[in-house]
Amino acid sequence: MSGKARPIVHYGDPVLHRPNKTVTEFGPELSDLVDDMFASMYEADGVGLAANQIGVDARVWVMDCPTDEGGSMVAHIVNPVLEAVERPGGERNLVVENEGCLSVPGEYYDVARPDYALVSGQDKNGDPITLEAEGYTARCLIHETDHTNGTVYVDRLPTKIRKKLLKGAGLKV
Repeated sequence: MSGKARPIVHYGDPVLHRPNKTVTEFGPELSDLVDDMFASMYEADGVGLAANQIGVDARVWVMDCPTDEGGSMVAHIVNPVLEAVERPGGERNLVVENEGCLSVPGEYYDVARPDYALVSGQDKNGDPITLEAEGYTARCLIHETDHTNGTVYVDRLPTKIRKKLLKGAGLKV
């Protein structure tokens, strides 16, 4: 895989705290962005990365996230929409697990997330795609889609805990 690793932006950068722009141009620039995002994610030892985490205001994310079965889901999605957090049939389960983020380096905290996710969008060529996952991989789908909507996982935590984590990461509170 080609691509150039770019610096990760940290919590507090305005691009992380607003919904990102819908992608309307599909071509070499978008393909290069996806390649750079994978390179940046691997360089930072992450399992997922949204475009805004490298300072790009675009609704795109990539992931190479472990599955509960011992494999890995390697994917990218453009203009993601979280379609469902309930399994077919209406079952919804929340799981509390430790979560972290490259934009809040070195800090982790337990966050409740659904254990199922269905996300639709497009690939870098503009073709429709749907990603479906359970367990930890569902957490990755939801976490990265949150990024494109301007939400970092610490935004879901009580203010006191968020401030403690940001301080621990050496970021402005």
